[in-house]
Amino acid sequence: MAVALRGKLEVDIELKSNVDKYWQTIRDSTTIFPKAFPHDYKSIEIIEGDGKAPGSIRHFTYAEGSQLAKSSTEKIDAADDEKRTATYCIIEGDLLQYYKSFKGHLALIPVGEGCEMKWCAEYVKVSNDIPDPSIVKNFAVKNFIEVDEYVQSLAA
Repeated sequence: MAVALRGKLEVDIELKSNVDKYWQTIRDSTTIFPKAFPHDYKSIEIIEGDGKAPGSIRHFTYAEGSQLAKSSTEKIDAADDEKRTATYCIIEGDLLQYYKSFKGHLALIPVGEGCEMKWCAEYVKVSNDIPDPSIVKNFAVKNFIEVDEYVQSLAA
């Protein structure tokens, strides 16, 4: 029996923050994340573009002890500030030892006073014995919740 090499992980996270403030924080992650979350991000460097527009390339260096990866380089494939959606793919880094391709999609939807983050990762494993990237999903969820707490702390 063949095991699927392609996969998809999806998660929806309810957040308390105002949708516009949360989206702005995500869009300014290059500057904000290393300062606000030094336990996760050592640095985020813009290699090409402005770090926000499609075609921009950013290099992430993760903090010491990261289970995820030491570093990764992502390219922003799409970003729509009106719809509050973005798509990125990993083009270099530790994750590509395990996954031939890794693409992330995020969409922020207003819900009452707060919002909901819909995050999805599509990937292709290099071999059948590679596990699904649950560690990436768990990191994303933790990160989105921390961003929520950060945005609320600014409003307080």
